[in-house]
Amino acid sequence: MFGMGITELIIILFVLILIFGIGKLPEIGGGIGKAIKNFKKSLKGEDEIDVTPKKKQ
Repeated sequence: MFGMGITELIIILFVLILIFGIGKLPEIGGGIGKAIKNFKKSLKGEDEIDVTPKKKQ
């Protein structure tokens, strides 16, 4: 995976646990997952609903 072996991945995981702690890792993973989901959604071109009020003339 990306030219990294299992030992490198274990070292990266260990460093992340040291920096953020075990309690924060699920929050970080969830945030990354939401970011990826929103990025893929934006690539599909789905337009969001425009809720700005129309100007009266």
